[in-house]
Amino acid sequence: MPPIVFHPAYEAALPEGHRFPMQKYSRLAEILRARGLVPDGFVTPEPADAALLAGAHDRAYVEAVLTAQVPRAIERAIGLPVTEAVVARSRASSGGTLRAARLALEHGRAGSTAGGSHHARRSGGAGFCVFNDVAVAALALKREGRIRRALVVDLDVHQGDGTADCLAREPDLFTLSVHCERNYPTDKVPGDLDIGLPDGLGDAAYLAVLEARLPPLVEGFAPDLIFYNAGVDPHRDDRLGRLDLTDDGLVARDRFVVGLAMSKKIPLCAVIGGGYGRDVDAIAARHAFVFEAMAAM
Repeated sequence: MPPIVFHPAYEAALPEGHRFPMQKYSRLAEILRARGLVPDGFVTPEPADAALLAGAHDRAYVEAVLTAQVPRAIERAIGLPVTEAVVARSRASSGGTLRAARLALEHGRAGSTAGGSHHARRSGGAGFCVFNDVAVAALALKREGRIRRALVVDLDVHQGDGTADCLAREPDLFTLSVHCERNYPTDKVPGDLDIGLPDGLGDAAYLAVLEARLPPLVEGFAPDLIFYNAGVDPHRDDRLGRLDLTDDGLVARDRFVVGLAMSKKIPLCAVIGGGYGRDVDAIAARHAFVFEAMAAM
C-alpha cells in the first residue's frame, strides 16, 4: 500500500457553525482505516518550522502567523480564526505534504490526508488557506536537489492562485490549474497553464479536457515529481463548486491522473484540496477516492 500521512493536528477546533467542514479530516482517516488502506498505520509528519515556511512565504507573514499576530484584514481573507490550533494545523499540513512528497520519491506514490491549501500567496493567506503546503514542499525539495522539476496538477474547482504566486519565479516548478472559471478567486494569479471551465460541466466533458491536455504536458515537461491536488469540490453537490461531476466522475478523474503518473514512472504526491458542505461523511468518502486509486495501481 502507498504510504499515507496523517497528523492529529490536521483538525483544529473552529467556532460553532463555521462553514469550513473541519471534521472531514478525522473522518477521512477513519474511512481509510476501515477500508484497509493503512495496514501499517499512518505516517506522522514533523510540523513545518519557520525556516521551511519562509522558503515559500514572506518572513514577516510567517512570523505574524506563528506569533498569532496576523492583521485582521488577512485573517478575514483567510476565513479562519488564526488561533493556536489553526496555526498548528497549518504547520502540520505543510510538514505533511513535504513528508508525503519525500515518500512518493521513495515509493512511487504517497499522499497526505490534508493539504492543497492553494490560495495562500507569498505575502498572506486566503480562502481557508494559511500556508501553501505544495509550494513549501516543492521549493524545499528543489533547494535540497532532490528534484529538478515538479508539476503541480491542481484539479480543485478553484484556481490555484496562491501556488501560481509562490512559484512564479520558478520555471522548473510548473503549475497547471483546471478549475471553474466563474468561481473564487475573482483576482486570479495566472499560472503556467490555466484551464477555466464553464459552469455545470459534467463528467464526460471534464474528463475529455484532462485526456486532451494532461498527457502531452506530462510528456513534454517530464517532471521528477507530480503534486496532485485532488480537490473534490468539482462535485455537483459541493457547496462552493459550480461544476457537475458525480462520484463516478471523481473516481475516473483520480484513476486517470494516478494511472498516467504511474505509466510514465513519475512519482506522485497527492493532497486532498477542497470539499465543502454539511454532509461531512460524503465529503470525506470522496476524499478517499484518490487514496483508493493509488492503492489500486
